[in-house]
Amino acid sequence: MTTVLLLRHGRTNANLTGVLAGRSPGVELDDVGVRQAAAAAERIAPLPVRAVVSSPLRRCRQTAKAVVDARVAQLASTDGGPVPVQTEAGLIECGYGSWTGRKLAELSKEKLWAAVQQQPSAVRFPEGESMAEMSARATATIRNWDQKIAAEHGDSALWVAVSHGDVIKAILADALGMHLDQFQRIMVDPASISVVHFAATRPFVLRMNTVGQDLESLIPKPAPAKRAAKKSATKQSATRKPAAGSPADAAIGGGLGTDDLV
Repeated sequence: MTTVLLLRHGRTNANLTGVLAGRSPGVELDDVGVRQAAAAAERIAPLPVRAVVSSPLRRCRQTAKAVVDARVAQLASTDGGPVPVQTEAGLIECGYGSWTGRKLAELSKEKLWAAVQQQPSAVRFPEGESMAEMSARATATIRNWDQKIAAEHGDSALWVAVSHGDVIKAILADALGMHLDQFQRIMVDPASISVVHFAATRPFVLRMNTVGQDLESLIPKPAPAKRAAKKSATKQSATRKPAAGSPADAAIGGGLGTDDLV
């Protein structure tokens, strides 16, 4: 199926001051966050992105707009025009309820804090969402969009989902086959990009928490031209055989890594 770039929003003043922003309205990128979003957007710009899907919260929409603006600047005439930002409620931040807007240092003294760290699958925030509910709706949202984009643009399509730290961690944990209780082991920095390729049998996690790595190796390779002569085709296949039975299979021994998939 498709390949999704999971982009966390850039830094906000809430991040800087240790406040749990949650779904608070009006939380925006600070000056550093604006620069982080622009840098992430420049990394994505060379890629043939087919959709940019964002949490409805402002900090994510700002980050998504940076991606679209950078992509517009790089568009080739054959790409079919600019890609709009599409908002998706399923990518919204976890509903932290009455914890929203409070200092993390203060929250760390709450009895619930230990469970958030050690057994998040059992946690429901006061007057808010459970972490299991957040994980379920986030992973379902990503898979629904994967199917939609594959149907519209084919299995090699690339797309961007802009969301929040805990939401992206939950999506990555699911892709890795990890129980939600282990998802705190995953780090997702502001404006970092993680990449998941959805194949027929399993997801493949291609990147995690990258902030400076070149992404152009993710560009889908064109299908090889048909050879008129069977001999030529045979010679070509002998030069580079696929490392696994199909792109949905893992290469035993590691193969060429990501090159075997995309």
